[in-house]
Amino acid sequence: MTPKQPTALDLPMIDPLPKETQKYFDICTEKLGMIPNVLQAYASDIDKLNAFIAMYNDLMLADSVLSKLEREMIAVVVSSVNKCFYCLTAHGAAVRQLSGNPKLGEMLVMNWRAARLEPSQVAMLTFAEKMTRASAEITDADRQALRDAGFNDRGIWDIANVAGFFNMTNRVASATDMRPNDEYHAQAR
Repeated sequence: MTPKQPTALDLPMIDPLPKETQKYFDICTEKLGMIPNVLQAYASDIDKLNAFIAMYNDLMLADSVLSKLEREMIAVVVSSVNKCFYCLTAHGAAVRQLSGNPKLGEMLVMNWRAARLEPSQVAMLTFAEKMTRASAEITDADRQALRDAGFNDRGIWDIANVAGFFNMTNRVASATDMRPNDEYHAQAR
């Protein structure tokens, strides 16, 4: 892998990028100071990139009963279980930024139970962790625990979808040795 390659695979970005993709990448550069390596990796296949962006934006940025911070917390806990270096780094930085607490991102990476969280967040992360370790073992009792913690069925749906998305992306990132952009390491510290 060269410093320009976001993964261990030789999948160069489409060149030139379609106008809409280039515009999106320009917005990323303006807002984030970089184009996340995950986007660069997917840019070898514009249809897959567009599908990835659409799903990510819907799950992580659209209206939800979950806050943006809570969705990022799920991403970090799932990524911790899966030992995904890329997502732990990128989404750990997002947790630090959104929470204003540089320690929280680190606690979620190492042992989320060490963090002082709201009871609803504990229930949410317990569910996301179980879903990651043994999704076939989720029962009505697990969903009821979320309801008891204040989540409605839409909230449970959102928790399951965010956890499911990061289980997929963690596996792709690990399998291709996707590396996080260096900029993430210093963010919100």
